[in-house]
Amino acid sequence: MGVGRRMKKQGPPPPLDESLVTRKRKAALPEKDTNGFRAKKRRASKEDAAPLPKKSALKQSKSGMETAPVGKAARANGVKPVQRKPLPVDDEEDEEDDEASADGDAIDDPDALEDELDGVGVGNLDALGSESEDGDDLDDDEFLQSGSDVMDSDTEIQKGIWSEDEDEENAEEKLTAANIEGLSRKLDMQQAVEEAEAQAELEEAAMQTNISGDRPKVLGDEDEDDEADGTLKLAPDLQLLRTRITDTVRVLDDFTKLAEDGRSRAEYTAQLLKDICAYYGYSPFLAEKLFELFPPREAFAFFEANETARPVVIRTNTLRTHRRELAQALINRGVTLEPVGKWSKVGLQVFESQVPLGATPEYLAGHYILQAASSFLPVMALAPQEHERILDMAAAPGGKTTYISALMKNTGCVFANDSNKSRTKGLIGNIHRLGVKNTIVCNYNALEFPKVIGGFDRVLLDAPCSGTGVIAKDASVKTNKTEQDFLRLPHLQKQLLLAAIDSVDHASKTGGYIVYSTCSVTVEENEQVVQYALNKRPNVKLVSTGLVFGKEGFTNYMSKKFHPSMKETRRYYPHAYNVDGFFVAKFKKMGPTNAALKNGSSGATSEHVNGGADIVDNAPITTDEEDKNDFGGWDEEEDEKYIEQAKKKQLRRKGRDPRTLKRRPAQ
Repeated sequence: MGVGRRMKKQGPPPPLDESLVTRKRKAALPEKDTNGFRAKKRRASKEDAAPLPKKSALKQSKSGMETAPVGKAARANGVKPVQRKPLPVDDEEDEEDDEASADGDAIDDPDALEDELDGVGVGNLDALGSESEDGDDLDDDEFLQSGSDVMDSDTEIQKGIWSEDEDEENAEEKLTAANIEGLSRKLDMQQAVEEAEAQAELEEAAMQTNISGDRPKVLGDEDEDDEADGTLKLAPDLQLLRTRITDTVRVLDDFTKLAEDGRSRAEYTAQLLKDICAYYGYSPFLAEKLFELFPPREAFAFFEANETARPVVIRTNTLRTHRRELAQALINRGVTLEPVGKWSKVGLQVFESQVPLGATPEYLAGHYILQAASSFLPVMALAPQEHERILDMAAAPGGKTTYISALMKNTGCVFANDSNKSRTKGLIGNIHRLGVKNTIVCNYNALEFPKVIGGFDRVLLDAPCSGTGVIAKDASVKTNKTEQDFLRLPHLQKQLLLAAIDSVDHASKTGGYIVYSTCSVTVEENEQVVQYALNKRPNVKLVSTGLVFGKEGFTNYMSKKFHPSMKETRRYYPHAYNVDGFFVAKFKKMGPTNAALKNGSSGATSEHVNGGADIVDNAPITTDEEDKNDFGGWDEEEDEKYIEQAKKKQLRRKGRDPRTLKRRPAQ
């Protein structure tokens, strides 16, 4: 054995000193034992400066005192052996073995010596000694100064200590055909017990939190609130706000048990809305409007989901490639992705990308387009067929338009319209990049579109909206929407939807459908607009969207009641489906639109035709017919025949039925 670590650092020990020999002896031999201890099983190092004394060197004086051994260097200096009283003997002392003494002497009869030392006890200093199997007589300091080398018995002892546990583990790991079933059953039982204990802990915690005595202190005193309003307010503690929000939600879920005495639900709701505005940064108006859509706990989940961005989704362009080929090509470029879901055959959800998705060769070649998963839904509900004439009234930037063309396999004709001329540039770029050849881009006001061209088989209207469903993309929606926006936008959406209905040919053999969609979750922009269209156009009805998931639209909301068929519409929320907030409704046009209804002269006669609710018409008030015709001054009776002929020709050019004019009431 080489030089130990301690010897390398400390060097050879000095000669044995008398004062060090006399300290900390663990045990002593009985007076009758004169042969000394059994030699330890240690290998002496060649560099030992002061080897251990022989066990036979221990002697006893006539007075019964034990003589401690003295090294050669000490004897040369004239140091006398030190005598001390023997320590009490224990019955169970570990035996000590040495292969050879420092002077090279060996014990002649180890077995006999072992019998003699059978009764030698160990003192209470075992923890200070070595960890050898038979125990040590000296502590670390004495051992180093005695000149002995550091042994590697620690490894052997540790191995001996843990050998039984290791054997048990090895026995468990050795699986055979005979015991594999038993071990598997044992593991299943252990897992079942752990799950049962965990469930019991959860139930116990739930019971403890729901007891009447555990009522969270959410609402402050009125005096404290009044004092706080008059002082300068500091920045809110976000952790405190979040804790209070969760406590308030829990109270509202079980109000009868957890509410404080003398407090109403309205007070808790007001406090919750106040905390939501402070924590998430919403305006009080918008926070209240969104909160009313859900129960308290679901509303909290909705606000929380708006703080997290939705997954990045790309749509495969089936005009140029297949989804499997595109996925393999992107995976080879270091993109981690998977199908967006069973409901879509062209969507891919991207988790991580080593390259920019908007600059890959596949993107530039038109193999895919970056498009939100919720934007697939209106096109899927529209279900375009080959060789049809389809209108996209608000087409930019082109995700839905190119998806329609891909489903039609570049057949038929698609009119992509957008009222913003600057946005049509991006629309044209995507059309060319994706290889779409059946699309015509136009720039008209969608409200005038029935007068421009009509007779479409299907019309898609993705109406402009407040964007309350895409707050994760545009956080400015939290503060820049006011009550005027929710009056102005629904009015525009109603007029656009009526124009879309009037642009559809009811006599189409394969179509006659209108899809209305928004990226908003408010009722004013969705159900109320749909109900208005049902009231103003009795020749349409709601049909199933054909989408396999989504929540049903509201048939009643607060004090408003809608047509029972409103359950055919679909709502999508970020906290429920991990997509942007969206609304989709699908109409079927059953007959031609009465010209009087289009002009709005007898719109009141169509109220409640579809069993609609009491919806207020926000259309601007127009002047009387006499005021309109004052500037002309012509004879209407004389020119009426020519006017009717001109209108019939114009309707035929647009693909509309001129016989609808016959139903026009007499002026």
